[in-house]
Amino acid sequence: MISVDQQCELLLRGVVEVIPQEDLRKRLELAKNNNKPLKVKAGFDPTAPDLHLGHTVLLHKLKHFQDCGHEVIFLIGDFTGMIGDPSGVSETRKPVTREKIMENSITIKDQIFKVLDPSSTTIAYNGKWMNEMTAEQLLELSAHQTVARMLERDDFEKRYGAGKPISIHEFLYPLIQGYDSVVLQADVELGGTDQKFNLLMGRELQRDYGFEPQVVLTMPLLEGTDGVRKMSKSFGNVVALDDSPSEMFGKLMSISDVLMARYFELLSTKSEEDVKSSHPMEAKKSLAWELVSRYHGIESANEARDNFQSRFSQREFPSEPDANITLADSDVQFLDKPSIWIIALLEKTGLIASRNEARRFVQQGGIELDGVRLTNLDEKISLEEEKTYRLRIGKRKSATFVYKARQ
Repeated sequence: MISVDQQCELLLRGVVEVIPQEDLRKRLELAKNNNKPLKVKAGFDPTAPDLHLGHTVLLHKLKHFQDCGHEVIFLIGDFTGMIGDPSGVSETRKPVTREKIMENSITIKDQIFKVLDPSSTTIAYNGKWMNEMTAEQLLELSAHQTVARMLERDDFEKRYGAGKPISIHEFLYPLIQGYDSVVLQADVELGGTDQKFNLLMGRELQRDYGFEPQVVLTMPLLEGTDGVRKMSKSFGNVVALDDSPSEMFGKLMSISDVLMARYFELLSTKSEEDVKSSHPMEAKKSLAWELVSRYHGIESANEARDNFQSRFSQREFPSEPDANITLADSDVQFLDKPSIWIIALLEKTGLIASRNEARRFVQQGGIELDGVRLTNLDEKISLEEEKTYRLRIGKRKSATFVYKARQ
């Protein structure tokens, strides 16, 4: 088992909050001194069959714990899945049948081992103990919390204030998730930031049942390919683990440079220094290759990269573009590298009537730089001296530009 300092450095990467942080270090020190790995729990409700990169933020943090020598408990909520997690929703979820839950569980089990090490992963189902719980035991569990405490939860408070119904069984969800931690005697539980109430419930119930309360780690919710909303199938902004290699590579190449930095932080094993030292386009290709190789293999990643480069290098581009621009030092900003704001660049071409029109082109996906669509209004394009860039504006306009520094 590596040193506690090394563990903390790895385990805290990308984490939003640790509750309480001092307890995590104490647990790690105790585990190392006693040569007894921590039990690290994370739960997934199999209400859908497909996992996407947003789900893997948690999976990779679980893998970090495995890399530090700890045991992971991957809890499949076959019981809670039939209730539906009320986190982040404005109305009662529609119930999912047991048959569909079990069907989805099989798919999820196949996908998680694209990230996790099977040898240090225990798969558990909360239906095992919840289906055996008597009515008396359920009443006893319910007595551990009050309606007032439940209404402190942001989701419930908003719905109650808006006069929207809250079903009694939704109050049971946080209690059951917390009780899972009691049964499994978890040392650490991970979840998204929207899960904080449920995770803290686990601490409270463990204390009530005479156990040391678990440490809680919350992870950020990964933005989807639109760079705005969290990654969700309902928003159509997901990169799914079962996407084909070419489809996954192409989606990742379409994200903005700002979002790319976020994906590197939460999904990549590369260091921040490696990312900053690379040109954004090459860094994005590196990220796409890394993730495709992780979920589809190195050979598929190489093929997807070659197909992408071939497809965009061969796309028809006018031999005589509508504008040829030379950018000087006075046109660019000097951050880590010389760069120019996308709106300022479009204005510089003379092919756009106004900045408002430039913004509309960007928002509507009508701008491509070297075959990559730019949709972020705050996009800063890093520039290499003497390199020729190709810019498409809508379907009919094009420009090339080059940056030449003052000698």
